[in-house]
Amino acid sequence: MTAGNILVVDDEPDIRQIVSEILEDEHYEVTTAENAATARAAYAAHRPDLVLLDIWMPDTDGITLLKEWAADQQLPIPVVMMSGHGTVETAVEAIRLGAYDFIEKPLSTAKLLVTLGRALEAARLVRENQSLRRRADTLAKPVGRSDALQKLRDTIERIASHDTWVLITGEPGSGKEVAAHYLHSLSARRDRPFVEINLAAVPTANMAVQLFGTEAGGEITPGVFEQAAGGTLFLDQVGDLDPVTQTRLLNVLEDKHFLRVGGKTPITLDVRILAATNQDLPRLIQQGRFREDLYYRLNVVPLHIPPLREHREDVPELVSFYIDWMVDKERLPFKRFTTGALNLLRNHGWPGNVRELKNLVQRLLILCPAETIGETEVQAALGAATAAGAATATEALPSSLYALPLRDARDQFERAYFEHHLRRSGGNVAEVADMAGLERTHLYRKLKGLGIDIKERKED
Repeated sequence: MTAGNILVVDDEPDIRQIVSEILEDEHYEVTTAENAATARAAYAAHRPDLVLLDIWMPDTDGITLLKEWAADQQLPIPVVMMSGHGTVETAVEAIRLGAYDFIEKPLSTAKLLVTLGRALEAARLVRENQSLRRRADTLAKPVGRSDALQKLRDTIERIASHDTWVLITGEPGSGKEVAAHYLHSLSARRDRPFVEINLAAVPTANMAVQLFGTEAGGEITPGVFEQAAGGTLFLDQVGDLDPVTQTRLLNVLEDKHFLRVGGKTPITLDVRILAATNQDLPRLIQQGRFREDLYYRLNVVPLHIPPLREHREDVPELVSFYIDWMVDKERLPFKRFTTGALNLLRNHGWPGNVRELKNLVQRLLILCPAETIGETEVQAALGAATAAGAATATEALPSSLYALPLRDARDQFERAYFEHHLRRSGGNVAEVADMAGLERTHLYRKLKGLGIDIKERKED
């Protein structure tokens, strides 16, 4: 991996050559442009990490180009201006428009390298802060001392040292996202972006734009592949991709480049792909709903996350972790769980896995008035969760149902039936449709008719 990609824009060939040689000696990858037109093309094609931009050029000056790239928002990358005829007013204008710094010609090698190093470090810190904010509710690594969790962490640590693509499988709420974050944090790409996208939440019509970005009228909106350049791209719920997007994604992964929607310049693919699903992809392949060649392209290294019921001995440590987390992050009051309460939790089936446990701890910290949470409080919370979850659809039908007209009784049963399976699958409509033996479009209409909000179930 290089120290970064730098675009050098200057109309003087000697300056471009000298600066390129200096930067290449420092292990930077360098692209050069002699005017605004070639600079625009290079900026669109390579999406550099930093631009070194001359102010005075024959066609379009650097300040005008800076305004274009800013486009009424913060510059997506640092820009360092340079000029041999600079004035204080020009420097102030450049900084006001978002330039990181201004250096004068003739260039001092020491000052050039220090300025670029600081600019790249500042950009890295901004990305890191943004990533930390996005991960505010995410574990740093899988928590637990059981053999299953120790084996999982050991496997992730071995995989992380190689730049291979990984397919992460596991039930909803089991911790696939946590595993992806942990793997990225241990990899050689850890200082580069970690970008994630939930494919099940993106409308099919908007999928290409979200993945590959757009280019129209000189304005570029990067998609997640471009946002993750040099880093890791986490494709969650990959089993929900429609056939057209599956084919397009396969072509991108095989060719190692892509086009923005509306663009003509190929963008080189430089990301580590981590894909995740809670579906049985081999079964979907047999049913003709998932491409076998895409499956093998993604499944270079498989990583399975065990459900919580298979490592229940970790429940006390998880409870302790989430108590500390919520006291620190959400300013909830600290409470202690009794041994009896923890034993009840250890014996629970956890159909919603770690996500269910986290929600339960949060609910008890909020609602329990006492400083100690005992068996009674836990039993009540588990009972409420059961009543609202799987048991709703599976327990014996209430006698009041038999007094209703058939249509109303059927609607009540179907509502409970679909709510149960949506909770169980984490809001995965494709999985529920397959289980119920319905076409997905038919299921969408039925859910709408029953007044079931799919987005709300996915958030739950």
